[in-house]
Amino acid sequence: MYKMIPRLDTSEYELRKEMKIFQGFFPLVLLGLLLTSGSVQAQDDQDQSGFISIDCGIVQGSTYTDNETDINYVSDADFIDSGEIHNILPIYNSFTLDTQLTTLTSFPQNTRNCYTLKPSQGKGNRYLIRARFMYGNYDFNGMLPEFDVYLGPDYWDTMKFNSSSKPVNMEIIHVPSSDYIHICLVNTGRGTPFISAIELRPLANNMYEETSLGSMYLFARVNFGTSFGTLRYKDDKYDRLWSPISWANSTYLYTFDKVSAFLFTTIDPPSAVMSTAITPRYPMESFRIGWTPDNATDKFLIYTHFAEIEILKKNQTRQFNIYLNGSLWYGNFSPKNHTTTTIYSTEPEIVVPTYTLTINKTKNSTLPPIINALEVYVLKQLPQRQTNDRDAAAMWSIKSTYIITRHWQGDPCAPQEFVWEGLRCSYNDTKSYRITFLNLSSSGLNGGIDPGFANLTMIETLDLSNNNLTGTVPNFLSGLNFLKVLNLKGNNFIGPVPAQLLEKSNKGLLSLSFDGESTGDSLSSCGMNRCKNTKDNKIIVPIIASAASLLVILTAVLMAIWIIRKQKTSDERKIGTGMQIRKQQYTYSEVQSITDNFNVVIGKGGFGTVYHGHINDTEVAVKMLSESSLQGDKEFQAEAYLLLSVHHKNLISLVGYCNEGNQKGIIYEYMAHGNLERHLFDTSSSILNWEERLQIGCDAAHGLEYLHHGCKPPIVHRDVKCNNILLNETFQAKLADFGLSKAFPTEGGTHISTAVAGTPGYLDPEYYTSNRLTEKSDVYSFGIVLLVIITGEPAITKYENDNIHICRWVNLKLAEGDMKNIVDPRLLGDFDINSAWKAVELAMACVSHTPSRRPTMNEVVMELSDCLVIERARQKTKPKELTALNSLNMESSYGPNPR
Repeated sequence: MYKMIPRLDTSEYELRKEMKIFQGFFPLVLLGLLLTSGSVQAQDDQDQSGFISIDCGIVQGSTYTDNETDINYVSDADFIDSGEIHNILPIYNSFTLDTQLTTLTSFPQNTRNCYTLKPSQGKGNRYLIRARFMYGNYDFNGMLPEFDVYLGPDYWDTMKFNSSSKPVNMEIIHVPSSDYIHICLVNTGRGTPFISAIELRPLANNMYEETSLGSMYLFARVNFGTSFGTLRYKDDKYDRLWSPISWANSTYLYTFDKVSAFLFTTIDPPSAVMSTAITPRYPMESFRIGWTPDNATDKFLIYTHFAEIEILKKNQTRQFNIYLNGSLWYGNFSPKNHTTTTIYSTEPEIVVPTYTLTINKTKNSTLPPIINALEVYVLKQLPQRQTNDRDAAAMWSIKSTYIITRHWQGDPCAPQEFVWEGLRCSYNDTKSYRITFLNLSSSGLNGGIDPGFANLTMIETLDLSNNNLTGTVPNFLSGLNFLKVLNLKGNNFIGPVPAQLLEKSNKGLLSLSFDGESTGDSLSSCGMNRCKNTKDNKIIVPIIASAASLLVILTAVLMAIWIIRKQKTSDERKIGTGMQIRKQQYTYSEVQSITDNFNVVIGKGGFGTVYHGHINDTEVAVKMLSESSLQGDKEFQAEAYLLLSVHHKNLISLVGYCNEGNQKGIIYEYMAHGNLERHLFDTSSSILNWEERLQIGCDAAHGLEYLHHGCKPPIVHRDVKCNNILLNETFQAKLADFGLSKAFPTEGGTHISTAVAGTPGYLDPEYYTSNRLTEKSDVYSFGIVLLVIITGEPAITKYENDNIHICRWVNLKLAEGDMKNIVDPRLLGDFDINSAWKAVELAMACVSHTPSRRPTMNEVVMELSDCLVIERARQKTKPKELTALNSLNMESSYGPNPR
């Protein structure tokens, strides 16, 4: 609640707003209650419990106690599994420099690298989090880098440096919603990210309660009245850094006596800070403290700390008013003798271009004003949710147990462009993200199935195939109520598959794959000569002689007989039993009803015509096979089979199908914004901005990456083009039209020979001339898509006597060296130039004439994600300036200052 400041002189002024002030008189009987009821979780003066102190760049396993602060520091190796360690150059290593700033860890690899902290107090508590950076020309380049820093999935700030010799701090007071706190460095193409130290300090729960409005990013914390070094732990038990400040035309005041906190002061600046102060050298002068925001929308919270540290005579009084930007902030205030009083904002101050805090003596005062310390914070909203703690803990357990070498860092699900490889998440939960898909196939896993999998309670698909897992298949997998697909093939399990898993499989609730299933050995997961004490894998071995086991065996046999009979009677159904079980088949008359007798045409192609329709309240698209299509039936079957077997957020989803005589059709999800080509050329009424183009490219690349690297066997699309990239109502892109797709061999060859298929302009020249189809054929086509997205030009431009391919057109423009002549002119230059260069270079690498020089789709996804990060950073940050008004220079006051 906000407390109204007493109106000390209503005839003289009216208070502008509510403020909190820790002063007043209360019955002494309350004192004991308040002292015993306060919930303070922070450590005692000499206690470092809850501290996390990381010196980045020291050897793994190293620890030491800092000589100046007595704080215990550890290596960063246990908090991150990437990076290179370095020392700053000796010329920058002065005797005044903190030990933690002489070493650092840099990250030349990967776009994003994250430290993960897990404070013992857990989520919901208040922490001071500080990241420290000292360049010191460690790389001998003499080029000051610039990169982004994220707190979890949320952008924190862009790290910039003014000098190689000056360290920079970023500090925030934050209440996390997760037990895991991630500090991530993101490469934006302006230099290699690095970090020198990370410090986390628990605060008392009644400190800085304004974090209920948002996290508090430190702008300045100033200790007036001293010119000595920064004051911190042990003087401040919370290890806040109080920076000295030079103040012209002022008198320094100090006391050797202790300055106590007032009864209701929770901010609790240390006595060593409050024992010094400044007052104007000339009694009639005022203090004017000014600063300029880094961003025009920054909202500030201000904390002013006062204590009378002079012994006043009977005829002396000190009383003053405090004004903010010319309006009374608090008035007729007299600091208490050797007792701290804090006056501060209870809500963000009004946003203005510059801020001026003025302190004037009142008419009744015989002494000029005084000030001991000041804190200024920017209110920072960090809105993004994180992965459910139980899911996150499970993933960290799995990563640790199997020593997984994938670049798994930061939050598993957030932000979405950095979801961990092999994971897919649900973003529907209002509190946290949930993991629904985990593919660890061919990941070199050894040992048993980790119990951590049991905590992935929302998992729908789990692929552990083709590893070296041993032991028995644990029964806890049957307790995963949402599990729909479980693949255990290609491992070394022994003993039976749990009966509950088999029961779910038999009821059609679970698609279960394990070695031996094709032989009918329903109780054994061994198969392929991996069973122990088994003479013939083709014989069903009774494991438990009980009525329950007989019932399970009988059920399995009856299911097998039923499936065989269905297969024998399904000759007329060319799609096969898989479609019958997994997707709904519609009759031709039902399709007529769905499409209102094929009333609305939304597309046409070589396959046939696409119609708009409704199934209940759901919009769908219905693609009907044309009788004139030369390979229509074959393509129909190919697309239907593929849509049944693959599932990815960036691939079009199958709703159903029709296979009635010559009437064949596929029903899939409706994409409200049609195909990508409609939005790229001059005829389009809407213009996609640069971020949207990169996001669409990322979406399509993710879908193609899944076909190449997430499917077994891999699938080559063979007709990647802008027309086959569809956009839903939120402009999320999905690959479509899989009629030409081919499965690619995983063993025994590097390519397949097939008749050439595809679209002129997008067709790989190597594939066209040799008939040798590889995954790199799709990469070439995607490179053309990327060039079309970037330029807004078609794949082939027709002139009077010539047709110019987009590769040739871009090469001609590249020779001119001006990126603005390449990027779609309709964007009017509104894009990050580095992001554009990176995207064009990637596209040109994709269309290399030599397939081996083309990147993989994994690499394409990473590079495009980098482009997207760079562009988003441009939109979120603007060039920052910090100025000072009159005597207070806020840059020097927060030495080092992050701005």
